[in-house]
Amino acid sequence: MNTAVALCAVGAEKVVSNELRKLGFKVEESLYGRVRFKADTANLYQALIGLRAADRVLLEITQFKATDFDVLFEGTAGAEWERIVPKGMGLKVAKVRSNRSQLKAETSIQAIVHKAAAQRLCGKYKMNRLPEPVMLSRAENAAPPKIAEVRVYIEKDMVSLLVDLSGEPLFKRGYRSEGGVAPLRETTAASILLLSGWKRKFPLYDPFCGSGTLLIEAAMYAWDIAPGLGRNFALENMLIADSKIEQTVREEFRKKIDFSRLVRIAGSDEDQRSVSIAASNIARLRDIAEGRAPVRGIRSADDNMGINLKVLPMTQACSPYDSPGLIITNPPYGKRLGDQAIAEQIYRDMAVLEQRFTSWNLAVITDHSGFESFYGKKADSCREISNGAIPSFFFQYGLLY
Repeated sequence: MNTAVALCAVGAEKVVSNELRKLGFKVEESLYGRVRFKADTANLYQALIGLRAADRVLLEITQFKATDFDVLFEGTAGAEWERIVPKGMGLKVAKVRSNRSQLKAETSIQAIVHKAAAQRLCGKYKMNRLPEPVMLSRAENAAPPKIAEVRVYIEKDMVSLLVDLSGEPLFKRGYRSEGGVAPLRETTAASILLLSGWKRKFPLYDPFCGSGTLLIEAAMYAWDIAPGLGRNFALENMLIADSKIEQTVREEFRKKIDFSRLVRIAGSDEDQRSVSIAASNIARLRDIAEGRAPVRGIRSADDNMGINLKVLPMTQACSPYDSPGLIITNPPYGKRLGDQAIAEQIYRDMAVLEQRFTSWNLAVITDHSGFESFYGKKADSCREISNGAIPSFFFQYGLLY
């Protein structure tokens, strides 16, 4: 069994922990944006393919205490890098985080970890130096070598060295080739859906649907479509990779997909292009779910897989369903979409939802901490959650009247 770490948005640790437990994993520790768990090779593939709210999955190479750079070097050089990193693969220390520790200089930590790991690998593989990325200007036809990305976390002098197994971040599902003006990350959308407590038997509506991320993540959850089915991972290039295990895990996830489940998921946006992009993203989701390579570009809107899309301003949005459900939405951010005063006026206008969606619940994610004052009602709960590098706030309201 290996120790692995799932990285996630700050505020989504509980969601990721619950996902891991449902997959049958033992969760060891939940930290600031990180969840540690035990995993064998099959579990690593299950986490990469099946986790909805995690941004990356990392494999811990070693953990040790270090209060000076000499110990850091020796601890790094003593780790079994050759168990993971194959000959011919380069190495890059992509991230360093130090908190409440004597070792604080991140650039120095980065340089020492790289030097020590490279020394270990060169000694094991009888090489003078590790491969480095090829400059295309010097060798246009030469493909750059594969790179193992390393992350270093130091917490209270405990050093954790980890290798990234994801490659591209896990929010890149493959269904979104265009994201609109200010897209919500797929993993953030999945996080707030799971935090909201929404159940697939209830209706869901997004009056600012944009490129459809919240709607699609809800549909994937409702139909049991694993988010990683349409992509590859850096794990495939590591020594611990096992293509037979990977194929078995992928087939197990595909068998769970159930399009026969009735979904009542709908959304609208005043921008015609955004709705077209949403419809195209839904078509790509079907491609992935049915084992095809997703076709890029604007697609036909003929088949929305039961997801109801309309071009409507928020003030004209209304439920297409007889029973109440959940409004979940990511209204425009003033900091990214023009004047903040315009965004604040939109928040005021959202009060109309109470008349048009009587007895529904409301959940809103926004970067504006003062959303409640403009909307005109205090939320039943509010929690901070990051959307990429943007600190955001998730407001939840009970029944609308």
